[in-house]
Amino acid sequence: MTTNHPISRRARAALSVALAAGVLVPVAAAAAPAAAATPTVACTSGKAGLAAKLSKDITAALKGRKSTTAIAVYDRTTNTRCDLRATQKFDSASVVKVTVLATLLWDAKKTNRLLTKKEVDLTTAMITKSDNAATSTLWKQLGLTKIKGFLKAAGMTQTTPGADGYWGLTQITARDEQQLLTLITAKNAVLSDNSRSYILGKMNKVVASQRWGVPAGAPATATVQLKNGWLSRSTHGWRVHSIGAFTGKGHNYMITVLTHDNKTMNDGVNTIQAVAKAVHKDLNPATTTAKTALHSVPSTPYEAVPATPEKAAREAVPATR
Repeated sequence: MTTNHPISRRARAALSVALAAGVLVPVAAAAAPAAAATPTVACTSGKAGLAAKLSKDITAALKGRKSTTAIAVYDRTTNTRCDLRATQKFDSASVVKVTVLATLLWDAKKTNRLLTKKEVDLTTAMITKSDNAATSTLWKQLGLTKIKGFLKAAGMTQTTPGADGYWGLTQITARDEQQLLTLITAKNAVLSDNSRSYILGKMNKVVASQRWGVPAGAPATATVQLKNGWLSRSTHGWRVHSIGAFTGKGHNYMITVLTHDNKTMNDGVNTIQAVAKAVHKDLNPATTTAKTALHSVPSTPYEAVPATPEKAAREAVPATR
């Protein structure tokens, strides 16, 4: 049989095998497929034009940045939501400390007991100063059974607690962090009003040197409650996260920004703050912004903490903040 496109015996054999397997592959080399498109920022809103503006401005804030970034925004006042990679998993670093505090209060409520003085001291240090030792003490006291119990009750189905005491390696998503912020900022059956007030009070008193991240560009009239986290590992570089709630005087919204693949800590901070400024500006077009504390990397960003199971060689692990 004559054909305009001769095929060698070897090629015909390869094609026969492919067809037998139910897969048709070209004999000639094909062009490499295009790289997967970067996920787009998806926004919805009850306020005309706001969703499109937020999507455009958040996308612009991320342009040219090398961080892998996940975002979740929810504004109750305008029923506005924005998401980007909201279900992607990240090492939690210290943002998990809010979950630890919520678990402690949720568990204490079961027996209607008050926190002990020691627990008050530990939780204050854990949230306001991001104290690691305090967190380890509370994590051990609670145990994984209670932590998983809270996560189930809270609907944080995408969060997996770190094993073997490595709370900083808890796997989190922007969706679940936003779910936690939602519970903390409105009446619900999981956390009592007193518990929510306690958590927000601690998040409002984070020390000045750690008040960077999602508060950048926040209106001066808003009450700011936040928790940040940062951690460097041998893969994905610096993880830098920031979660926050902005309430009072007509404000009622939450922002979660999680990042990794940052070359430096400041790369992550800058990415988060660029996103936050865009969100605050669009949600509060007629208000003045508060001054944001300038971030500087701590002079001692590392502490002696247990080596992660990442490497049997007991790799030195930066402090989880």
